Amino acid sequence: MLSLIVPCYNEEESLGIFYESTLQVLHDMDTDYELIFVDDGSKDRTLAIIKEFASKNEHVKYISFSRNFGKEAAMYAGFCHAKGDYTAVIDADMQDPPTLLPEMMRILETGEYDSVATRRTTRKGESPVRSWFARKFYRLINKISDADVVDGARDFRLMKREMVDAIVSMCEYNRFSKGIFGWIGFRTYWLSYENVERVAGKTKWSFWKLFKYAIDGIINFSQTPITLASWFGVIMTLFSFLALVFIILRKLFFGDPVAGWASTTCIIIFIGGIQLFCLGLIGQYVAKTYMETKRRPHYIIAQTNTERKPVTTVQPPQQ
Repeated sequence: MLSLIVPCYNEEESLGIFYESTLQVLHDMDTDYELIFVDDGSKDRTLAIIKEFASKNEHVKYISFSRNFGKEAAMYAGFCHAKGDYTAVIDADMQDPPTLLPEMMRILETGEYDSVATRRTTRKGESPVRSWFARKFYRLINKISDADVVDGARDFRLMKREMVDAIVSMCEYNRFSKGIFGWIGFRTYWLSYENVERVAGKTKWSFWKLFKYAIDGIINFSQTPITLASWFGVIMTLFSFLALVFIILRKLFFGDPVAGWASTTCIIIFIGGIQLFCLGLIGQYVAKTYMETKRRPHYIIAQTNTERKPVTTVQPPQQ
């Protein structure tokens, strides 16, 4: 069986196009399947449209959250409920072409790989500034973390059951799936394709949301920022000590009082800025730890036509 996980948030304009295109691909593949639509607290007719699909097609399953929990929670819910031997995550806006599924399946069936992941070779349709920041993010996170995140990587990938089980076992609350996919390993084949623009609607990912998502990814998979903060503290302490020795010696040997309030003010502001920056980094890690220890569920299901499973919570730390 092939399980397709489709996270949805206000996708009423594109759902019909996606559904018809995907059904045609699945029909040509001649395989048993389930379409798992995860409604992430949509405010339009997304859930109503999905229910219409389910009333006409027994292969359509839906999970509707009580509110918007985010795409990461939607994907995790799909993984927890997927029953297929192969599982794929695919967006409903058609930026992940369903026509790639047959080729992805053929690659997996060779037995050489455990997953087939897609990556965009172009960023057509994106602003130059957004593309520049994206490339820099991928380069940075690969240098400072163990996560293998490929530039242009999409969430659209087809995986074997073993890999899905590994993803589900990582029940951390602060999730960054691109990093999780790379961290758990497994043999992955990268399938490249040119960027495809949305067929309808507007993207839900603003520049600010992507920026926060990038910060989350770096903090979730790297201790480098907090290590740098520690080194900043050591360097500035050494610098301050040397400056103090210089001032004392200057006073003893030359009797020259320290002059210039402007330079003193600049130094104080500079050191204070570094201190606040380091405290901010530490605060990010403390906040992540705080959310993990609260052990809140990743999502809350309001409606579904699937077998209800226990709501997934973060496991308590091992003693």
